[in-house]
Amino acid sequence: MAKDEEGKDERGFVVINRRHGAEAGSESADAGAKGAELPRIDFSTFALSLATSAFYHLGLVDPPPGSERVEKNLPLARQTIDTLELLQEKTRGNLDEEESKLLQSLLYELHLRFVEASR
Repeated sequence: MAKDEEGKDERGFVVINRRHGAEAGSESADAGAKGAELPRIDFSTFALSLATSAFYHLGLVDPPPGSERVEKNLPLARQTIDTLELLQEKTRGNLDEEESKLLQSLLYELHLRFVEASR
């Protein structure tokens, strides 16, 4: 990306969030309105979020309180596992040891559970 004389990025536009309660760099306005602090998103949090989604679609995670249990959805689980595999492939050599081990163990566990759920 091109830089100006002060070393700042030159961008063609700037997005300003003017929703009620939203501040620059803050969590979403909805989360702030409910008083819930969301964790900072890093690679590990992102990978865990995708894995939780896959476990949910495999029928291994309870639904949120007040929600009905959803039937297994193996195609959605497979798609989420494929997404994690894509991340593993595209980030190879760029993750620290802890992130790499986390992704490897999540994929191992998801593959086992997917095979069990497919029977």
